[in-house]
Amino acid sequence: MNRILVGKGRQQVHLLAKYGNRHGLVAGATGTGKTVSLLVLAEGFSRLGVPVVLADVKGDVAGLAMPGVANERIQQRAAEIGIEGYTPEASPVVFWDLYGKVGHPIRTTVSEIGPFLLARMLELNDTQSGVLEVAFRVADEQGLLLLDLDDLRALLAFVAENRKQISAEYGLVHTQSIAAIQRALLSLEGDGGRDFFGEPALELVDLMRTDLGGRGVISVLAADQLILKPRLYSTFLLWLLSELFEELPEVGDLDKPKLVFAFDEAHLLFDDAPAALRQRVEQVVRLIRSKGVGVYFCSQFPDDVPDDILGQLGNRIQHALRSFTPRDQKAVRAAAETFVPNPEVDVAAAIGQLAVGEALTSMLMDKGVPMPVERTLICPPRCRMGTLTDQERAEIRSRSPVGGRYETAVNRESAHEVLTRRVAEAAAAGRGAEAGGAGRQGEAGDAARRGERSGEAPESRGRMHELLWGTGRRQGLIEAMTKQAARTAGSQIGRQILRGVLGGILGGTRRR
Repeated sequence: MNRILVGKGRQQVHLLAKYGNRHGLVAGATGTGKTVSLLVLAEGFSRLGVPVVLADVKGDVAGLAMPGVANERIQQRAAEIGIEGYTPEASPVVFWDLYGKVGHPIRTTVSEIGPFLLARMLELNDTQSGVLEVAFRVADEQGLLLLDLDDLRALLAFVAENRKQISAEYGLVHTQSIAAIQRALLSLEGDGGRDFFGEPALELVDLMRTDLGGRGVISVLAADQLILKPRLYSTFLLWLLSELFEELPEVGDLDKPKLVFAFDEAHLLFDDAPAALRQRVEQVVRLIRSKGVGVYFCSQFPDDVPDDILGQLGNRIQHALRSFTPRDQKAVRAAAETFVPNPEVDVAAAIGQLAVGEALTSMLMDKGVPMPVERTLICPPRCRMGTLTDQERAEIRSRSPVGGRYETAVNRESAHEVLTRRVAEAAAAGRGAEAGGAGRQGEAGDAARRGERSGEAPESRGRMHELLWGTGRRQGLIEAMTKQAARTAGSQIGRQILRGVLGGILGGTRRR
């Protein structure tokens, strides 16, 4: 049947596959069993043929790739819940790692991540973010590919060199803001950003695979080191969600999701996030359901997720919360208010009394109606509840369906090479003009010769500006941009880049 057995209260609790794209929340204090609940959901979706993407913050999610051990305690719990034919088994897993050490490297390009998310990653203020948007606009309209951080640095240098012309068209660009962005890039490099930006860029189709038996492949992102860089971690996950939103077609309500995406440590997504970012994330979460994607947030407290997003989460698993502080007590009240009341369950009292492996659950039933809250004994996962050895991980990676596709970085011609070539051509043109001026000496005398040279200098500078700015003849910035647009308007995929709700490149212009 198209449903996932989550556990048992007075009766068995199931997550219906057709409502798997209505999103969900797994919450609870540290050590109360949130990871086990995520494993149960991931295994269940995989058995239904639904690919899953989730981050491995502590290293134990990787245990999905190995069968567990059916000891007496686990067998007793399986029997108590009523699991038929419980046997340990592994799930098909592909390991990913932004740093490329314990999984396939994950890369994207600077152009694809866009100025909005990059500004958050760099922790820029509003003024600096505005300058970064101007730089991306110039690159987009001139067809300059920004693949890695070298390309972005070359673009910033280009903007600084031509800031007067750019300011006249797009608004004031300060050299101080450009310098601040360049310093932030140094910090990002230290956090591993150089490994993240480049090619070959991740293809979403590799996250949406099924194995030969029809089971959904679980993509496990190694995040034990990445989580130490919370801005890089959270922005990467937001970028991945935005890519899914921009690329996948509308499919409406399906019998089961096309993909399930889990955010662990979800509070990092919203800590210090500006209101504009929250609104855009809310928009993506609300609309991505119709593209067949289910989003599941995992965090300690329900109110770690903003109310506007929390209201979109139809499937809830709430583990124990300890109300030792006023913050904890507020979280308990907030959690109790989000459930459909059940006269037999005192939610506020039960949240503090739940044992490890127990949870309060509420899933969407037929017609999308949430079930009354139920105190539930969570199912044991069939996989290993622990980490893998290096040898086990290497063996699983050797069988990966994407093995060898992402391991070798590629550096094709992009903004850095184009702008470097323009500088070289401009310098050569300047030397040629000076040599020509020195050779034109007549009988006019010193004053005439000085006048001739003074007339040549602006011509030489103008030629250098033309080559640097990338135009074929001397013309203003607006004229150059207008002619550039006219040249590309007749092409189905022009050089100009179109961006979506979170700033990522839209599918039609993604990889030119």
